[in-house]
Amino acid sequence: MLASGSPRRQELLRDMGVKFDVVTKPGVSEVFPDTLSAKDVPEFIAREKAQAYIADLNEDDVLITADTVVVVDKQILGKPKDETEARQMLKMLSGRSHRVITGVAIATTSGIYSFSVKTKVTFRSLAPEVIDFYVDSARPLDKAGAYGIQEWIGLVGIDYIEGSYQNVMGLPTQRLFAELSALR
Repeated sequence: MLASGSPRRQELLRDMGVKFDVVTKPGVSEVFPDTLSAKDVPEFIAREKAQAYIADLNEDDVLITADTVVVVDKQILGKPKDETEARQMLKMLSGRSHRVITGVAIATTSGIYSFSVKTKVTFRSLAPEVIDFYVDSARPLDKAGAYGIQEWIGLVGIDYIEGSYQNVMGLPTQRLFAELSALR
């Protein structure tokens, strides 16, 4: 089971050959303690999401939850609330590197196991008209850091990544495959 409405996570899991059902619950908290380091936030939230479902799991169920954040200057960039904030985020990322961190939790009736994966992404300098075009055409309000690496902005604006491309999309498939294989 995948507890995520993210079309990108669903696509990646399908591409891995994993058979799954999508389950969602309204009102699952994504709040984290202020004292938590930015690098630990996605894994904390993934575990909280899994905790919300654990009582509903059957003996053979395996549940996957995830959360992705963009971190620049120790500041967490989640999903922008509107197009103005999306433009501000992309301006902040322009011409510099940031980290994309995805926390993943795997839950069974035996408990919850979690991990996180980090990828360094470097954007080239983005002209204001490039940012405007992307925000106006892609409407990236459902993406951490206001961008999708697999979209136009990734094709023209990203100079370099160090780590997992799929992690930047929202699900570190290589590590997830290894962890799921270990369950068998």
